[in-house]
Amino acid sequence: MLLHLHPEDPQPRNIRTVAATLSKGGVIIYPTDTIYGLGCDIFQHKAVERIARLKGIDPEKAQLSFICYDLSDLSKYTKSISTPLYRMLKSYLPGPYTFILPASKEVPKILKSRKDTIGLRIPHNNIARAIVKELGRPILSASLPGDMVEEYTDPELMFRNFGKQVELVIDGGIGGMTPSTIVDCTGDTPVVVREGAGPFELIEE
Repeated sequence: MLLHLHPEDPQPRNIRTVAATLSKGGVIIYPTDTIYGLGCDIFQHKAVERIARLKGIDPEKAQLSFICYDLSDLSKYTKSISTPLYRMLKSYLPGPYTFILPASKEVPKILKSRKDTIGLRIPHNNIARAIVKELGRPILSASLPGDMVEEYTDPELMFRNFGKQVELVIDGGIGGMTPSTIVDCTGDTPVVVREGAGPFELIEE
């Protein structure tokens, strides 16, 4: 099903439809502030495995990330964060970044890397954040399979290509072509792992 949502002011009724689909173990394609992504409820183990199969990856070995509504989720899904690190995250989020952080026990095992870390996103996108808020827990953030840029940007083309493999494709307008910037915050100093849509500069205290 292709579901149209207003990018700035998504219709609450349609957001409820998306959240209900996710809570039943459904898989969706949805917009972020970078590229469109595959998503599911992070606590729906079989849905996470479905996304891994779609991408042709082993979920136990992949570094999967997820989307939170705001920084208040940090205390639940990450281990204790220093004040300087929290300040840095606050200055960049919401935004086109994925921050790799130490995972807490609340994070499902399937989403943790071997180093017990998670990738955390808070995108500057009203649709993605409204879905997470309505669902009441984070959703998986995974890129679509395939190399064709057009498949990542046009919701109607995504529906034609992937509509039979997912429950919902959300049309929130044309998506971007550049993924998020990935910053590893598990060491003493944050390290940029992938240059993406967001510029990152370490601010000296």
